[in-house]
Amino acid sequence: MKVRLAATIALGFALALPASAQTGATDAYVAPRAADGHADLQGIWSNASLTNLTRPASIPKLVVSKGEAEDLVKNNPWIRLAQSEAGASNLKDNLLADGNNDRGYNTFWIDPGKSLAVVKGEIRTSWIVDPPDGRMPLSDEGRKKATAFGASRRKVLFGGPEALPTAERCLIGFTGAGGPGMLNTIYNNNYQIVQTPGAVMIMVEMVHDARIIPIARDRASAHHKPSVIKPWLGDSVGWWEGDTLVVETTDVNPEQGQSGPIFMSAQGKVTERFTRVSKDQIFYEFTVDDPVYYTQPWKGEESLNARHEAVYEYACHEGNYAMKGILGGARLEEAKGIKPSMGPGIFGTPIGEARGPAE
Repeated sequence: MKVRLAATIALGFALALPASAQTGATDAYVAPRAADGHADLQGIWSNASLTNLTRPASIPKLVVSKGEAEDLVKNNPWIRLAQSEAGASNLKDNLLADGNNDRGYNTFWIDPGKSLAVVKGEIRTSWIVDPPDGRMPLSDEGRKKATAFGASRRKVLFGGPEALPTAERCLIGFTGAGGPGMLNTIYNNNYQIVQTPGAVMIMVEMVHDARIIPIARDRASAHHKPSVIKPWLGDSVGWWEGDTLVVETTDVNPEQGQSGPIFMSAQGKVTERFTRVSKDQIFYEFTVDDPVYYTQPWKGEESLNARHEAVYEYACHEGNYAMKGILGGARLEEAKGIKPSMGPGIFGTPIGEARGPAE
């Protein structure tokens, strides 16, 4: 995979600036025009940030002050991990004593951002703005479905290539980067937008997804494909409402919809809105409506900040040659009587914590 070697500065939210200055937006701002006369959204944009889709109960507020944000950043696990690995390597630090090969996936590769996001001039602690608690309003049935899918996947995990998660198979961007509901992840949080009168393309740097969205004259003229077609990232159609590009997505691929992080059933719909609010920022909002998984429609808001550089090619697993290693390692563990499982992750587990025997 190709990633940036220098840490990304998450543009548009330097906490030392007054909030009003960080967006660059004013009531008088007029977006530049594309060739067809619509607002020009083209360019390279990023949602890199330590702000995530949801927020834990320990953070009760959507909007925080500069001082509160600095405290949250100081205690952020990504920031603490980066600090723990700063400086020259100490080959006697026992870092790999727990057998966690994910440790090699260190902060040299990790690029989530260095601060919380500023959206509409406010320092935000979650993308979700409704419900006010910053959590997805999962219904009892939705929670059962999500839990059941996870359990069924774990039963066959490492059984073969198709049993692995979509991320390991390099099918779509990790942690929802491609959308609908385009979410930030641990690196490659960049997007290139190209628009023509008949279509808008959003190229997602993470796993190199490309959303090609046909643009209709208006909402009444926008039509989805037959519902039997359920592509990765869903079936998207778009139209303009003034200077706002509206994109409606239905029929997300069932595996994507069941895996999350935004759960979607066959009845689900996501409506996204892109509005250029300054030279260097697009206000991006999305509403998720799915009566199977959620008790109510819910809404998120982000800022997409301009990046004055190219998007990198993302050759996932360099042709996915790692698949042989992943499955070969699983077979080796089985031969030792160990049930293969996902590793303890970048943050690790206590040294000496062992996995159980194969079932």
